[in-house]
Amino acid sequence: MAKDRYALLTVDTEALPKRAEDDHVCRLIWGEHPEGTAGVREMCAVGHEFGARHVFFVDMCGAYARREEVAVVVRWLDSDGQDVQLHAHPEYLPASFWEEYHFKQNPRFMNQYPDDKDDFIIGHFSRMIRDITGKPIRAFRAGSFRWNAGTIRALAKHDIPLSFNNSMCAVFNEQCLHSLPTNTPFKWSNGITEIPMTEHKILPRVENDWWARLQYPQSKFFRYRPWWSSFLPGSVSHSSPLLVFLLHSWSLLYWDENGHGTYRDDKRIEGYRKLLRRLTRDYDIITTAELMDLIRSGKIRVEHTEDLSRAEIRAVKK
Repeated sequence: MAKDRYALLTVDTEALPKRAEDDHVCRLIWGEHPEGTAGVREMCAVGHEFGARHVFFVDMCGAYARREEVAVVVRWLDSDGQDVQLHAHPEYLPASFWEEYHFKQNPRFMNQYPDDKDDFIIGHFSRMIRDITGKPIRAFRAGSFRWNAGTIRALAKHDIPLSFNNSMCAVFNEQCLHSLPTNTPFKWSNGITEIPMTEHKILPRVENDWWARLQYPQSKFFRYRPWWSSFLPGSVSHSSPLLVFLLHSWSLLYWDENGHGTYRDDKRIEGYRKLLRRLTRDYDIITTAELMDLIRSGKIRVEHTEDLSRAEIRAVKK
């Protein structure tokens, strides 16, 4: 029976250089370690127990030298019936990459890119994934939610209809220029549909509000102040019509004293199983294709249209 409440399990799938000592794709995506394994295969297996597919936002930039290994991941996820979409951390691309394609390496972060650089990154890496799966890219999330108006324009140019970038946490951390304090989808003025991260205002302060993000598990790589303010899944109201969870390919791992992902035990796998058992009682887990159908049918409401000019480049500290 349809529950008329929907959730997306979005997984940023990445192998960034500082988060493992070596063999980054094996350690941070497959989650393979001498003591045990807790990566995307285990995550998918838990999802299958509950009839749930994940949306894997795959980054080929952070492990560019290992992109053939990432291609194997994409192929496996697609064959397992998962929803493979585009993620990008171009700040980790080597200088030789930019030289080859006749771009300056700086600015490094996507929230500072001019339109032509946004356009190139989204076009180049969406084609790379599409060539593996043979399927269109429907959705994009910028690495660390670093995006600007040029990013959204590039999505329209490359026929990618969904943006998963709106985040008040990212605004607070000065990672993006503009977001709306909403968990309801809305349209940008160029026609792209924005699917906000599910976030919750937890505490006001003098100049800004503090926001927490719906993710599993809470990670030290995201700044929450105060420390006790994590947005726990159990705190979500069952009346929320749409939830967007954030996970990473390394979410079932732990972090050692060097900040490297490592396997310790299966407790996070079991915790994830408990989360999905509880979540699927009240929510249908959907893919991006199903999301688009629900929006077209009016079962998921699109709130309003936001002027894209509000996300134009301006001074950004990070």
